[in-house]
Amino acid sequence: MESAIWSALSEVVRAEVDALVRQDRRMWAVKVMRESCPEPKPGLYACVDVVVERYRVLGQGFERAPTPPLDLDVLTAAVGALPGRPVAIEALWDGDTEGWFVVLLALTDDPQSEHQLALVRHGGDIRLFNGTVPPWPEAREAEQVGRALADHLGVPFHFPSPDRPDDEAPRWRTTGERAPDPRAVGRPRAGEGPGSLTM
Repeated sequence: MESAIWSALSEVVRAEVDALVRQDRRMWAVKVMRESCPEPKPGLYACVDVVVERYRVLGQGFERAPTPPLDLDVLTAAVGALPGRPVAIEALWDGDTEGWFVVLLALTDDPQSEHQLALVRHGGDIRLFNGTVPPWPEAREAEQVGRALADHLGVPFHFPSPDRPDDEAPRWRTTGERAPDPRAVGRPRAGEGPGSLTM
């Protein structure tokens, strides 16, 4: 492998970096490499490029494989095993050093808590550069299965930003926790209807 950074590392450090790559601990591999290089230290992106090349040389896939498809029966059982009463299913964007993903949560009362049910990832942020997103397949999957789960449980489904990643979108509990389900638009609420009109 032709790289001034790789050549500057000792055999011990190279072996450590390769071991980290085999364990798919890419950021640790970058950290060890950068800290072990003599001064002046190479830039972060240059070290990432070397780690990507080590993945290739060692026959490892650098791009994340998609997570397995969500299973409604498994998710239903997971919610059934939670402490507390489910009050909503929520899908939220989150991200890490490799890209965006959607987290599917069950919100409960008695006690009030939130429980991660699944993480949905369909690739890394390279998709932003090669034009394969939007649309975001992880958002579609989380919305479809999350809504089916919520319907099955008889609770609202909340996904504040299904069209684009936004990890600061409003949460269900902060947007009017007991607000009516948006799917119920057009249905009369308690106390409404022909007999409840006031003049």
